[in-house]
Amino acid sequence: MVQNSREKGAGVRRIREAFRRAGRAYSSGEEHRLGGHAGAVVAFGAYTAAWGAAVRLRKVPLPERPEPWDVLFAAAATFRLGRLLSKGSVTSPLRAPFTRYEKASGPAEVSESPRGDGVRATVGELVSCPFCLSVWLTTTATGAALLWPKATRTVTGGLSVLAAADAMQFGYDCLVQKNGE
Repeated sequence: MVQNSREKGAGVRRIREAFRRAGRAYSSGEEHRLGGHAGAVVAFGAYTAAWGAAVRLRKVPLPERPEPWDVLFAAAATFRLGRLLSKGSVTSPLRAPFTRYEKASGPAEVSESPRGDGVRATVGELVSCPFCLSVWLTTTATGAALLWPKATRTVTGGLSVLAAADAMQFGYDCLVQKNGE
């Protein structure tokens, strides 16, 4: 039994070293969180599988195709919630354990960089990137729409209204600036 655990340990070390070599070759000497990204991919796979299992357990029939309005509202809601969670100054306390404040980057938004090493840095990169976060939010919205369609439409509708209001605020600001010139 001791021999078997030693062999397993040696196998794990070989896999880790092969992964490290691949990471060094991939990044050409620049810092790149390949290991952290691999962990995030595994975590995302588990998250997606959990939603799939919940849908399967509830025996929810899958639609032939999504309704166009649902797609539009989910896209607007994902965009707005992704920006709010990853860039919003008001949500910076949620990101603070994983990020470092850099500067204000727009109306009610901040620019941050990941801090620390390992999992902390990977989470910091994820939570400060609206594109990265949107993948997780889309999965959440899709699973929620299958399990709780009415509640999900209410939430995505509300976030879509917020996205439209933000666009109107920016449009208004542009008009005021243009007329002031």
